[in-house]
Amino acid sequence: MCNFGKFCFALYFIESFCFNVSYVDRADPDLPICLEQTVLVWIPLGFMWLCAPHHLISLCKRTTKKRMSKLYLCKQVMHTTKGLRRKGKHVDSATLFFFWLLLVVCDIFPFQTLIRAALREGKVSDVPRFCLFYISFGLELVALVLSAVADISPENPEKAATFLSRITFNWTSSLVVTGYKRPLVQEDMWDLKDIDTTDHISQVFSSNMKTELDAARVRYQKKLQKCASSKRDNAREGEFHNEMSNGLGKGVSQDVLMMEEKGKKEGGKKKKNKEQSEDYPNSWLVPTIYKTFKWILIESAFFKLVQDILTFVSPQILKLMIAFTEDKTSYAWVGYMYATLLLLVAVLQSLCLQQYFQRCFVLGMQVRTAIMAAVYKKALVVSNNTRKEWTVGETVNLISTDAQRFSDLTSFIHLLWSCPLQIIISIAFLWIELGPAALAGRTVVVLMVPINVLLADKARQYQMENMKFKDDRLKVMNEMLNGIKILKLYAWEPSFQAQAEDIREKELKVMTKFSYLSSVSTFLLTCVCLVSFAVFVGVSPDNMLTAEKAFTSISLFNILQFPLAMLPMIIASIVQTTVSKKRLEKFLSGEDIEAGAVQHNSSFKTAVSVCDGTFAWERDAEPLLKNVSLEIKPGQLVAVVGAVGSGKSSLISALLGEMHSTKGFINIQGSIAYVPQQAWIQNATLRDNVLFGSPNDERRFNEVIKACALEPDLELLPGGALTEIGEKGINLSGGQKQRVSLARAAYSQADIYLLDDPLSAVDAHVGKHLFENVIGPNGILQNKTRILVTHGVSFLPHVDEIVVLVEGVVSEIGSYSSLRASGGAFSEFLDTYAKEQRTRTRSESELLPDSEDTDLDAPLEDVVSSTLKRENSIRHSQRNSRFEYSQVVPCTKLSIRKIENDDDLKKVQKLIEKEAMETGWVKLSVFLQYLRAMGWGYTAVAALVYFIGNVAFVGQNLWLSEWTKDAVVYANETYPPSLRDLRVGVFGALGVAQGLFVFLGTLILVNASIAASRILHERLLKNMMRVPMIFFDTTPIGRVVNRFAEDIFTIDEAIPNSLRSWILCLLGVLGTLFVICLATPLFTIVLVPLAIIYYFVGRFYVATSRQLRRLDSVSRSPIYSHFGETVSGLTVIRAYNHQERFLKHNEITIDENVKSVYPWIVSNRWLAIRLEFLGNLVVFFACLFAVISRDSIDSGIVGLSISYALNIMQTLNLLVKMTSELETNIVAVKRVSEYIEIENEAEWVTDTRPPKDWPEAGRLQFENYKVHYRPGLDLVLHGITCDIGSTEKIGIVDRTGAGKSSLTNCLFRIIEAVEGRIFIDGIDIAKLGLHDLRANLTIIPQDPVLFCGTLRMNLDPFDKFSDEEIWKVLELSHLKDFAAGLKEGLQYEVSEGGENLSVGQRQLLCLARALLRKSRILILDEATAAVDLETDNLIQNTIREEFSSCTVLTIAHHLHSIMDSSRVMVLDAGRIVEFDTPQNLLSNKGHFYAMAKDAGITQQDSSTVL
Repeated sequence: MCNFGKFCFALYFIESFCFNVSYVDRADPDLPICLEQTVLVWIPLGFMWLCAPHHLISLCKRTTKKRMSKLYLCKQVMHTTKGLRRKGKHVDSATLFFFWLLLVVCDIFPFQTLIRAALREGKVSDVPRFCLFYISFGLELVALVLSAVADISPENPEKAATFLSRITFNWTSSLVVTGYKRPLVQEDMWDLKDIDTTDHISQVFSSNMKTELDAARVRYQKKLQKCASSKRDNAREGEFHNEMSNGLGKGVSQDVLMMEEKGKKEGGKKKKNKEQSEDYPNSWLVPTIYKTFKWILIESAFFKLVQDILTFVSPQILKLMIAFTEDKTSYAWVGYMYATLLLLVAVLQSLCLQQYFQRCFVLGMQVRTAIMAAVYKKALVVSNNTRKEWTVGETVNLISTDAQRFSDLTSFIHLLWSCPLQIIISIAFLWIELGPAALAGRTVVVLMVPINVLLADKARQYQMENMKFKDDRLKVMNEMLNGIKILKLYAWEPSFQAQAEDIREKELKVMTKFSYLSSVSTFLLTCVCLVSFAVFVGVSPDNMLTAEKAFTSISLFNILQFPLAMLPMIIASIVQTTVSKKRLEKFLSGEDIEAGAVQHNSSFKTAVSVCDGTFAWERDAEPLLKNVSLEIKPGQLVAVVGAVGSGKSSLISALLGEMHSTKGFINIQGSIAYVPQQAWIQNATLRDNVLFGSPNDERRFNEVIKACALEPDLELLPGGALTEIGEKGINLSGGQKQRVSLARAAYSQADIYLLDDPLSAVDAHVGKHLFENVIGPNGILQNKTRILVTHGVSFLPHVDEIVVLVEGVVSEIGSYSSLRASGGAFSEFLDTYAKEQRTRTRSESELLPDSEDTDLDAPLEDVVSSTLKRENSIRHSQRNSRFEYSQVVPCTKLSIRKIENDDDLKKVQKLIEKEAMETGWVKLSVFLQYLRAMGWGYTAVAALVYFIGNVAFVGQNLWLSEWTKDAVVYANETYPPSLRDLRVGVFGALGVAQGLFVFLGTLILVNASIAASRILHERLLKNMMRVPMIFFDTTPIGRVVNRFAEDIFTIDEAIPNSLRSWILCLLGVLGTLFVICLATPLFTIVLVPLAIIYYFVGRFYVATSRQLRRLDSVSRSPIYSHFGETVSGLTVIRAYNHQERFLKHNEITIDENVKSVYPWIVSNRWLAIRLEFLGNLVVFFACLFAVISRDSIDSGIVGLSISYALNIMQTLNLLVKMTSELETNIVAVKRVSEYIEIENEAEWVTDTRPPKDWPEAGRLQFENYKVHYRPGLDLVLHGITCDIGSTEKIGIVDRTGAGKSSLTNCLFRIIEAVEGRIFIDGIDIAKLGLHDLRANLTIIPQDPVLFCGTLRMNLDPFDKFSDEEIWKVLELSHLKDFAAGLKEGLQYEVSEGGENLSVGQRQLLCLARALLRKSRILILDEATAAVDLETDNLIQNTIREEFSSCTVLTIAHHLHSIMDSSRVMVLDAGRIVEFDTPQNLLSNKGHFYAMAKDAGITQQDSSTVL
């Protein structure tokens, strides 16, 4: 034992630090015993005591009771430092792990000292001490192992992960193993930590965004004021110049004045363009992101800094290793120490790098989550000004492409400072190695900066163009998919397909240019190393390139290569993200809906008060409502009437706060329920649509269902109230959707009901039932305040007050009787619409002879019939089973068809199937499909060129190895200039060849990938235009849009980058292993086991990663679908004040997606840490075998081998990552190909072409026609046989709702026959091409669908007709005055969905389309179901006049509209039960007679009409 006094310390300092190397300058080095017994003991104890206070404080604060598991008790026995045992709940602290680790490491030295002493003396001198030490050392090892094992296994393993598990990501192993054993599903994903949830991130982000955005708005206002002040100064200056130019006598040249004015105009124009480009508060989004995520940014920056510093330690150790191999007198242990040091540095570097990556990718994920949540939140409150600027497609792009760009950039944001730092340190070390010659390389770097800036600026321009084209393409696709049925019925697919393809071609051209720019920077990188070495040997003949200098420099150049390569990429990424930043800032800083537009002052005695209000849709637009003053008392029923375009719907919107108020105010007391004119239905069950977030009250639900006449529909729907309703209510008829919308309002128990013409889409008798039971004086809303927009004259006598609107002004207000007597605007309104009323107000005694007695005192008996009939069928898209229909009568008890068991219920109620997701390995055929799309020639040439480039790279380094031998050969001689020139020339030629081949390979691959993108998008688009309509009825539009957005984006950008990186990584790994094996053949011994481990680790990872990416892709579609659904139903959501509920649902949807993204991020780190450890072993073994073989190998080869090995760590990791990424991204090709391979409709054009003027007569013949919607389902038409003569007017009605729409769909071959034929003018339509058939038929559909584009394009997308012909049809459809009054005329831009036109105007445009085609057969598919009576009358009159020489089939909505038909076809359960003239059918007293009686039709009425 050593005395711990002055002697010990003196001895320690003298022997250890005063250059006494006796302990190390020998073959078996050792530490002084004094050092082992003092410093090595103090190190772990000092660390423990430094950390103890923090843990003791947390221990005192903790109140939770520990759960005593067996492992816990075992640890407690092993530990005497119980206070340090815990951090959080049953998780060993990092402090404790480091304490045991330091203790074990420090005890290794006395461990070997004791053994060596015993071996040297041949005996153990102090047996008790010897035994106790090794027992304690064993216990320390056990404690170290136990501290690395968690006590508990919670649902989220990360929460209980120990320090070692966290830094190695071992807690992820359970998921990786599960993913390898079987395909992962969403249920396997862990619950998110609180800090990763959308709710938490959104709250913090919103708070910071508000602060930054407010500051930005202040700056923006100051800027505007400054601009205004500048304009005033310019104006004054202009006045001065005008005064000067009035006379030249003052000596001022007129030419000079003109030149000044011209210069100012040009300067002003540039400034104006710049101002217009940023006419919104800007430069606030990045500070908001920083404030929100600054701590994770700081943590990741720390790890990146440490990793960067460690990166430069390896070349210095390599330098020492090469010196060791050259110095044959060095002890072997020095080499082993260098090898171990290199391993330790590499391991530390890997750990820091992966912690950095983990935090950066989580940061990217959180930034994406924050932006998506912010955009959604903003979408709920945007004003109409902002909504007009952004289509649904563009806003979807914000949460898909733009949010993803921010996510990608923030994942690598630290490279902005890390790359310059690495470049500076590299050049500094190169200066040490090569002297001033390093400046030559730095000069190349400096010269590359302006080139990169120029390239980045050009790239930014291309990126902005690219985003614009992407937006335009998605907008067109969104419209095409939403209006696909119209495109099919009108045979307009080629026009819109060509439109989308034109935009796509422009997009691809810009992408090609952008990719070419990116390729240029790769070529420039090869010049740095060449120039430096050439200058070094050329400056002085004394400069000899030794192995030590060469390979240390090569290692530094390899380090330098990464920042030089990444800097242009990060700049390009910033350029791309800058475009996204501007778009996001513009949207998020857009004007919100006016919060104070509607007041809620309880001092008012009225329910609704409007005081002198003037309202416009936009801030600068002409007001649509002027000087409106209204006072509506609580409990009143008020009707709002007026002509089309008089401002009725605008008044409702103003009351909802949707319009901009320029004058006056609105006060509303109480909650609001809103029923829009066009019903908004969610993709949810019927019950959920009615409840709309309210608690379920079965009694109230049944009452509302009965009052809204939905009982019969529940009988018919396969799952009753639990039937899933498709997107936009696709499997409900127009009437059903409107009644569900009304039921939603009735169930809400609001105080005020705003009803925007909800009765126009239902039959008169159903409207009467709804008025009686819901809206009217005796309805379930009788005590509520109701404002009803209506054209139904029959309801007006029963309302409390009537508001008459004329051109946006309140013309009259009063009761029915007082307004009728006044003879004003209301009387004119009644005269316009009273014809149908007069028809239906006949005395019941004039009804059919045997009509039943009725109670004439009933509230509305004199207005509409008292019999309720279901007005419509459920649409053809839902035919899961054959429905047996029965006559609908008012029921007293809710009756829902019973389902045998839950499985059957789920089966029948599900319309939209869950998106299919592939599992297992991606098939080789998918890769081949992409390569085939690229072109086999392109692929083969690109691979060959890359291979030659890699051969040149390996050859260059082997040549450098040979070059370094010259330093030994010519050590004492003059270096021959010719040999020097040869060395430099060959080295340079190989370097240039490598750069050139990589550049060429990249160019070839760019062209090949663009070709593949073009082909795949073209095939996808072509097929989507040709798939059957049933596909769109059962597939959410968001799912299809996701193919054109996310998947095409992956094919365009992600796959080419992954493929290029994969090829380069594979060739790099093969080249590295070849060089190492060439240098040290012993390495082949460990190569095989390392390769096997590498393969299995890779397979484990790829299986899991691939499935996680698939889960990510599948879980993104609901985000887009929900977003699109929210935007389309925004007014309804706001009216019910349900923004918070939808925000919460959006958060849940995003969280579900993040649940698959986060494990993918962690699994990448799990892989990287293991592969880098394998790479570190490659470095270690390369060094180890170099030490072992140092007597037989050259130092140049050693330098080459180890410098290559140092490079392999990241290359191995990158190869597996690229393999996984490529396999993951290639799934996009699979997803696209799934839609490419969907079975098509029949050919558009076949060899059998109809005559030019076909059909001339317009004769229709059905022969035993049978049809079903899909194979395996029951027939919906059962043997229809009939003959319809030329110019006949046929009305089609059905008793039960099965067959009307099916019949028209069959005419257009939307669905194909199972048996039988249809002849038109003697030609079997089944033999014709679909376009030959559809282009010669005309239909006016129920839903008026318009597209973004000009008025002219919406009427004539193929430009077949002249302007004169279009103006003529506009006149016939009563739209000429409207179009002529527009500034743009026919070039007037129709907004998305035709939102800037009224519903009536849209339907009249559909009539104009029909008039323009003027085919001999016209089908009216409930064309006037959703329009007001005025539009209905206009359409009916025009059809009678203009289509008198045509065959007209009218699917009846109101029976009165078909009473003038030549014949009426009555269908029942898919069969024709009656087919005769209306008079004969009434006389026969059959089905039609009963339906006419229900609708209040008399024989006298029939005779009058006919």
